[in-house]
Amino acid sequence: MAVQIITDSIADVTGEDREKLIILPVTIRFDDGSDYKDGENITHKEFYERLIESDALPTTSQVTPYMFDEAFKKVVDNGDTAIVITISSKLSGTYQSACIAADNYKGKIIVVDSLSVAVGERAIVDLAMKYRDEGRSIEEIADILNCEKKNLQVVAVLDTLEYLKKGGRISSAVAFAGGVLAIKPVVGVVDGSVVMYGKARGSKNAGNALISQINACGGIDFTKPYRVGYTGLSDILIKKYIADSSDMWNKYVDDIEYQTIGCGIGTHVGPGAAAAAFFPKHPERLNNNAKNEN
Repeated sequence: MAVQIITDSIADVTGEDREKLIILPVTIRFDDGSDYKDGENITHKEFYERLIESDALPTTSQVTPYMFDEAFKKVVDNGDTAIVITISSKLSGTYQSACIAADNYKGKIIVVDSLSVAVGERAIVDLAMKYRDEGRSIEEIADILNCEKKNLQVVAVLDTLEYLKKGGRISSAVAFAGGVLAIKPVVGVVDGSVVMYGKARGSKNAGNALISQINACGGIDFTKPYRVGYTGLSDILIKKYIADSSDMWNKYVDDIEYQTIGCGIGTHVGPGAAAAAFFPKHPERLNNNAKNEN
């Protein structure tokens, strides 16, 4: 009996790791009516090319209970068990979909709400793979993940307010003023919800604010999984942020790898965002005195 790991495409798993997981895609629909399966028939590059050209935001659809049930049935029929890791239940109905499907497979399938998104969800998936490879059961893995996820930190800086405006999250006036003043929101994920940590003016200050917020969370524990990602077609900005923060990481790792953040999150924040997910060295110092984005 093997332990399988199932996740949704919001975790943005790429490369060889995709072969080690079962990944269920969200659906993206553009205003011309064309549908795509995230990570299956549209790449991140193709998505951002279309996003930039579109006047209206595409819509995304969560993974359905039927899709989960089909995946669960294959796992159980093969004699295996599975741990399922989903995007935060406070940001999507995907977790609920997984729970509905898992009700038919008690003792064989366990669903874990990552309480995170994108690079944060990916870090939880990385932890699950580590403990799966150690030979842990789904019950043991679930217990560890539910404990560890409480300390996981996600910090991000957005480059533009335009896509939040298109999605109805902010007014046109706020977006215009933010563009004129080159305002860069600094956000995070706390207890599964997006919160506002602050606002920076200009890319240089945004990078400093990102580093400052990471330090405020206790710095990065490089013995545990961490992930860095960016949205859009260019990695120039994320490379600059990594270089500017070298004092934070160069004593622990030779370099910081980074990845693209795909359709599910890119739709809402647009290109130019940069994010880091990590477990802090000193979780007792966590500063979660952030205001809700709303």
